[in-house]
Amino acid sequence: MTDDGDREHRYSEGQGFDDAYDEFTLDPPELKVDPSKVDPVDSRVLADILDRRNVDRDDVDIESLMEVGLSYMQINRFEEATETFARAAQFAEEESLEAQEAWVNKGVAHAELEEFDEAIGAYREALRANERSEHAATAETNLAYALWEFGEVEEALNHAERAVEIDPRFPQAWYNRGFFLSERGLYEDAVNAYDNALRLGMRNADLLEEKAMALEELGELEEAEEVQAEADELREQAEQEMVEEF
Repeated sequence: MTDDGDREHRYSEGQGFDDAYDEFTLDPPELKVDPSKVDPVDSRVLADILDRRNVDRDDVDIESLMEVGLSYMQINRFEEATETFARAAQFAEEESLEAQEAWVNKGVAHAELEEFDEAIGAYREALRANERSEHAATAETNLAYALWEFGEVEEALNHAERAVEIDPRFPQAWYNRGFFLSERGLYEDAVNAYDNALRLGMRNADLLEEKAMALEELGELEEAEEVQAEADELREQAEQEMVEEF
């Protein structure tokens, strides 16, 4: 079974981190600068280029700027990513989906740096932009994770519940709900939440290990062992694929 003292939990990667970004280039996006003179991917140059005092909002390609931030994320340059997503949010229309996505991604970058206070602030900004949009459930579930890391377990559960309410077909939200219910000792409800995540297509070793732990707490030892065995198999497969890749 899992070791309760060393449990890991992941935030949702949201709309910005799907297979479309498996490959990327550091060629500068169209930011109306001469690439022979400056490197727009450099965060200090971006700060100069995208200052509102010097650049009109209509001249900024928010989508390209977001791609720069995502490229930073792919190479683990999270500080630069936070700055880039902040500028995307700054130049996007205040309550637009672009602004909300930028705030969500900024929160993810802060979470990677374990700057959970800043992550919480970014997710709250995303929800302030729109509480019911396609990005709202991601913002809620990521906010729940950051709050949990910050020691606010009860509030984390409230936001995990909110994520499920906004999008009941979002498997990561059900997984998070199960995780926080388990933290509260509500193991039967946690198992039901994990099963919903599984039915919605989320199947990985972390989820199965959490379900196995909850089943064990409920005294369902045989089923817990079966689920843990499946988790171990998935983890071994993932490790093997990693070895083969390198």
